[in-house]
Amino acid sequence: MLAPDRNSTPHVRLTGLGKVYGDTRAVTDFSLEVPRGSFTTLLGPSGCGKTTVLRMVAGFVEPDAGTVSIGGVDQAGRPPNLRGVGMVFQDYALFPHMSVLKNVEYGLRRHRVPNAELRERAARALEQLDLTALAERYPHQLSGGQQQRVALGRVMVLEPEVLLMDEPLSNLDAKLRLRLRAELRELQRQLGITTLYVTHDQDEALSLSDQLVVMNEGRIQQVAAPQRVYAGPANRFVAEFVGLANLLSVTVREVGDGYVNVSAAGQDLTACLPDERTPKAGETGTVMVRPEHVVLSEAGAHVPPDTWRASAVIASHGFFGSFERYWLRVEGASEVWLVDVPLVSSGFTGSGSTATNELKGRRTALTIGSAVTLSLLRGTASWLW
Repeated sequence: MLAPDRNSTPHVRLTGLGKVYGDTRAVTDFSLEVPRGSFTTLLGPSGCGKTTVLRMVAGFVEPDAGTVSIGGVDQAGRPPNLRGVGMVFQDYALFPHMSVLKNVEYGLRRHRVPNAELRERAARALEQLDLTALAERYPHQLSGGQQQRVALGRVMVLEPEVLLMDEPLSNLDAKLRLRLRAELRELQRQLGITTLYVTHDQDEALSLSDQLVVMNEGRIQQVAAPQRVYAGPANRFVAEFVGLANLLSVTVREVGDGYVNVSAAGQDLTACLPDERTPKAGETGTVMVRPEHVVLSEAGAHVPPDTWRASAVIASHGFFGSFERYWLRVEGASEVWLVDVPLVSSGFTGSGSTATNELKGRRTALTIGSAVTLSLLRGTASWLW
């Protein structure tokens, strides 16, 4: 499949969508453009309005304000079956009395597709989803992952213009979710189908998406590629919801093209700007640093003179397989900091050079109460609005 053409007319355009249930504003002024063939994920906490948006696109919920356009056609008043969309639900909604094949064929029969074409399309869907050998089994005879693929096949066989998915992996165990996540993304790329996906799982959203839409309380907080959202969150909510964040109070000294020089605890630090907005000299604010970008050194070890640093004490630690996580009480900071140190197969990987984490590769954790120095390299912090 070719990469989505982001310069073309959006396949799905949502403009000023709003929905109110009683005294609750579920969605407010929601506008989004979804490129043809892309994988766009709506990410946010439970109750933020992401499923309501998906259901408005599908036609199951009528918006109180705004418009839904698919393929350049306004969908106002159109029922779900005429919108060219297919939806995979969280609970799969398979018919328990029907075999895998009959479940996949069901929508085609409802649309009165001729038998020869029906059989051909159903067989193709089963083959694409590796379900051919399971065609005569019933839902209760399938694993969770197999049921998920049947639910997807029942939608894909209808060849919808747009695929809508509402937390389809949430009922699976963690290991199976990882495998099916990769399979789902590969299948979407092969088919080139425009996909809108809803989840509250940030790892899922980051790994699957071309475009990530972060929501909170019915409003969009940020729309960008996953890498951009993670590295340059638009505000504090995004910084803390997508990934883990250490926050540092600063004062602006100088603003440049895409960066800002700030003062923190009497030391200079260069941070990146997440967008075209710029703070003013003398303004106070906050920068964010991801745990993996903090350089950790044993107290007294050499730290390059051009880095921001602070003294800290290990408050706790945890082993996460590929990395060790430390919780630090940092001098002058009111909140505990997190530092993630990758583990490698052999001892130390360096001796304190500018870009080398001196504790990287430790086989055993530092003891609680150990004195350490943390430092930040130029550009690893990001300004928060």
